[in-house]
Amino acid sequence: MFSIYQKTIEHKITFSGVGLHSGKNSNVKFIPAHDNQGIVFKRVDLENNNLIEAKFNNVSSATLCTSLKNNHGVKVSTVEHLLAALYIKGIDNLIVEIDSEEMPILDGSSQEFINLIESAKIINLNTRKKYIKILEKVEFEDKNRKISIEPSDNFEVDFQLNYKNNVIGLQRNKVNFFKDNLEKVIQSRTFCLFDDIEKIKKIGLAKGGSLENAIVVEDDKILNQGGLRNEKEFVNHKILDLVGDFSLVGFGILGKVTCYRGGHELSNLFLHELMNRNKNKFEILTVQDFKSKALSHRSYTSGLAVNA
Repeated sequence: MFSIYQKTIEHKITFSGVGLHSGKNSNVKFIPAHDNQGIVFKRVDLENNNLIEAKFNNVSSATLCTSLKNNHGVKVSTVEHLLAALYIKGIDNLIVEIDSEEMPILDGSSQEFINLIESAKIINLNTRKKYIKILEKVEFEDKNRKISIEPSDNFEVDFQLNYKNNVIGLQRNKVNFFKDNLEKVIQSRTFCLFDDIEKIKKIGLAKGGSLENAIVVEDDKILNQGGLRNEKEFVNHKILDLVGDFSLVGFGILGKVTCYRGGHELSNLFLHELMNRNKNKFEILTVQDFKSKALSHRSYTSGLAVNA
């Protein structure tokens, strides 16, 4: 969705749920925020130093989920599915109050977060939304994982995963977030291999995992009743994760991301590479800037689906 103005929600909404890794129940409240406030988590179980901004340089861990931490060591984890939902719905400003250190996993996708956001009603603010527009291709490689972003008038993701497991295997999907129907991406759940569950639990994670909030694959079968929600659910969930992680750049995105065997860690490494070491390869613009450039260059806003 291409928006002219920043957005927030009209009224507060509360919900609760269990954390995928901690296994602890948490209560969450979405609260409308002002222009340029951004997405901010507030740990209401703590009295002081309890605000955590959703920014890529606040990522403290990317092992099996994305965790954010402020300068005082206060953290919130498993934020990626909520962040993806906020990005897809165009929400730029929101206070997320939470009384624990992990967001609820809900059904393992972004669908329930989308439902909550829509029920709180999305409204425009008075300030124009800013976009990061990629001017030149930026590439990053880590071992056998690759990721890049190149110029585009849309936000596109081309993702390929490659698992030895035959059920998951080699999957690829391309999604244009301005033009495509995003239902299958939104509803795609997190997943794991049955053989990895004990290893994950040994490092203190997945204490709240179940067939209600994750796809579990054992050998050549899916253990969840009803199977997959869509034929590319595995790679679609990886795309969802990437969008949540990329939203931490703090702007709308105009560029095409190509990723091979990526995950939370690779996405965050890449954002540091892009924002800190390739500042000459992007610019930050509002829609008004786009229009001014279009008038002078007869260029790239034609074809964009603009939504106020």
